[in-house]
Amino acid sequence: MKTASKPMQSAKLLFAGGFSPPAAAAMAQAISGEMGGLTLMPGTYTADSFIIQAGNLTLDARGDAEAVWIFEASHRITTLGSHGGNVVLRGEAQAKNIFWKTDGTISIGSGTSFSGKLQPLTPMTIMSKANHKSSMPASYKLAIDIIKNFYHKMKTITNYKKVLQPSHALYSLTILSLIFSALILTGIQAPLQAQDASPTEYTRPSWHFGVAAGGNFNFYRGTTQQLNDDLTVPTAFRHGKGLGLYVAPSIEFYKPDTRFGVILQGGYDSRKGSWDQVLTSCNCPADLSTNLGYISIEPSLRFAPFKSDFYLYAGPRFAFNRTSAFTYELGINPAFPEQAATPPVKGDFSNIEKTVISMQVGAGYDIQLSSVNHKTQFVLSPFASFQPQFGQDPRSTETWHNTTVRLGAALKFGKGKEIIKDVPPVPEEMAAIGLPEVQFTVVSPANIPIERRVRETFPLRNYVFFDLGSTEIPDRYVTINKTQVKDFKEDQLEVFTPKHLTGRSDRGMVVYYNILNILGDRMGKNPQATINLVGSSRKSPEDGREMATTIKTYLVDVFGINAARISVDGRSKSKIPSQQPGGTEELVLLQQEDRRVSIESSSPALLMEFQSGPEAALKPVEFVAVQVAPIDSYVSFRVDGADEAFESWSLDIKDEQGKVQSFGPFTRELVNLPGKSILGTTPKGKYEVTMIGQTPDGKTVKKEATVNMVLWTPEVDEMGMRYSVIYEFNNSTAIAMYEKYLTEIVAPKIPHGGTVIIHGHTDVVGDAANNEKLSLARANDVKTILTKALSKAGRTDVTFKVLGFGEEERMMPFGNKWPEERFYNRTVLIDIIPAK
Repeated sequence: MKTASKPMQSAKLLFAGGFSPPAAAAMAQAISGEMGGLTLMPGTYTADSFIIQAGNLTLDARGDAEAVWIFEASHRITTLGSHGGNVVLRGEAQAKNIFWKTDGTISIGSGTSFSGKLQPLTPMTIMSKANHKSSMPASYKLAIDIIKNFYHKMKTITNYKKVLQPSHALYSLTILSLIFSALILTGIQAPLQAQDASPTEYTRPSWHFGVAAGGNFNFYRGTTQQLNDDLTVPTAFRHGKGLGLYVAPSIEFYKPDTRFGVILQGGYDSRKGSWDQVLTSCNCPADLSTNLGYISIEPSLRFAPFKSDFYLYAGPRFAFNRTSAFTYELGINPAFPEQAATPPVKGDFSNIEKTVISMQVGAGYDIQLSSVNHKTQFVLSPFASFQPQFGQDPRSTETWHNTTVRLGAALKFGKGKEIIKDVPPVPEEMAAIGLPEVQFTVVSPANIPIERRVRETFPLRNYVFFDLGSTEIPDRYVTINKTQVKDFKEDQLEVFTPKHLTGRSDRGMVVYYNILNILGDRMGKNPQATINLVGSSRKSPEDGREMATTIKTYLVDVFGINAARISVDGRSKSKIPSQQPGGTEELVLLQQEDRRVSIESSSPALLMEFQSGPEAALKPVEFVAVQVAPIDSYVSFRVDGADEAFESWSLDIKDEQGKVQSFGPFTRELVNLPGKSILGTTPKGKYEVTMIGQTPDGKTVKKEATVNMVLWTPEVDEMGMRYSVIYEFNNSTAIAMYEKYLTEIVAPKIPHGGTVIIHGHTDVVGDAANNEKLSLARANDVKTILTKALSKAGRTDVTFKVLGFGEEERMMPFGNKWPEERFYNRTVLIDIIPAK
């Protein structure tokens, strides 16, 4: 995958409603139009056109949830859809912090997953099934939703004869254009105001002015036959229906959070329609269409029963006739197809009532398009009303009367009044220094264990890692000769110590570095067991096969294993690689991890219980070790609010003799320190702890607490237990593989009244914040499985403590120099402590 851009210095940005792209925090970078396949860091990017077609565009925040991207195109923004063109977010990137702006067109293809805020100044197309995350300006999104819903509803309701279709289309186009255009204008107006927005808030307006538009669904009943003084048709028409346009200016008055108000609308009101076809005495079909038009004035009383945006309204309707046209068509008798058709007759109805007084009742819902941070606020109000037949007699003769159902929407605006807020008094000490308030707490165990004997069940990772450029077994692995084979025992590995150990490596790595000897010893004791050695090398499959052959040669020559029991294979990529497609960070470390030989087997004698597959660990090794400063000896220091208030914070810990120890700086809210690192050789002591926080503007905040600490040495016969769950890189599915093992092996060994401390860890690859969350999530998964297993056994006597340390170096089980150490750091450790 291609990579472009450099990280932009992140900043905290505040937005006030609408679409307000922040000012760029770094110089804009010009890139080519095609963005598919790119991975972009935060920044400002410009191009003539942005086209995402050749693949996905990845935006990587690298752990900064406030990272911002701004894309400015002169002509267009286009995505392909379906097979590419997605915007993929990585590293805690937020869709709300991505801004797309163009003076041209925006087209989002069908099936596209698109993220960010859009600001088009010309037409925008979002195809069906496009998934748009974050937002366009609210009014754009609302316009699209309303048009989609309105169209589908109208399509269902209006199933009229072909003669009505042209008027229906004209009506639909007029209404939808009105709503869409008004909302687009509102959407443009909102970000323009937002550029200069302040924290000022305004009330909702009391007066609203705007325009209402809708469709009149007219239903004719009664009879009409004498159309005017010159035309009386042979057969009376009795039923009809039609669709007419309603457009009117609107004025409303209602105070916010009240029930009553008034509405006044006056405008064009069409009652057009067509009568049902009738047959005359000559068996000829006859059709009659009407075009009645009025100027209506409709005052109404507005009632909001819940003091909310939903309201009811009712009032009289005063209608003044403007048009009264009709078209009468007489067809031919079907029995005489050669008969000439009578030309249509057009005219005006006679005896038309010039003024009609009727009534209406209806309901509506106000959709607020503007936030209270804007003085001028826009509202879209869909409504429906019913106008019964009473008073709706178009003519003074005959019995023809109308009933009308009106569906539409009103777009209106008003101006709110500034809200004067009472400013709460600032505490005297805060007013003096203007510092943030945080909560500082210290939690120390009642007794701090110095050390504990632990029986550890250590999983044997089934990988052997090779140095870059070499196919020889690295010298950090323990190799022996034929004469030493008879003396090799798994439970006496201290005799065979590796040459290279990092400072924090312990008995666990001594076990791992003997993996080839353990494997040879086990294969010798289990003559039916077979293995497959798969070498992975980015150089070539042949290079990987050569690495695998090196291990096979060692097992055959030193341990005398039959060569037929060992197969070898070579690959250019590991079956479960650490380097993922599109990765751009810490590639050297990940490439080191992928240069390895996997030991695969289907022989239960070699594998961990309930494990199978290429990632299955070998059968664990058990040993007894002494834990120095076990996990339950740690003292916890928590600063709630530090993430927001401080750039960093540190600790000064003063003993009773006045000696001060300093720890830090820290950037997390919770820090754990071994109690022994504070007490040293002192058996107990009282300590004054001062937390010193540094704010982003250079100020210092101090908080103090007192804590008592006591060192404690457990009884010699007290022995804890430790188990491990190990993961592949960035993988959280290992729990599924270990569930049966945890349920049937680990849970039954937890003593009654015991304590289980579950702590998750990661290596140093990746984002620190994400690693911390990942480690805690994995630890909680383990707790869930163990709790469920104990519950099935009817046990509730166990105390659990769950911790996620992420990549915190002081807490890592191993170092990070070698790939095998990083693999073992991707773990959840389970410490089981018996009841005291």
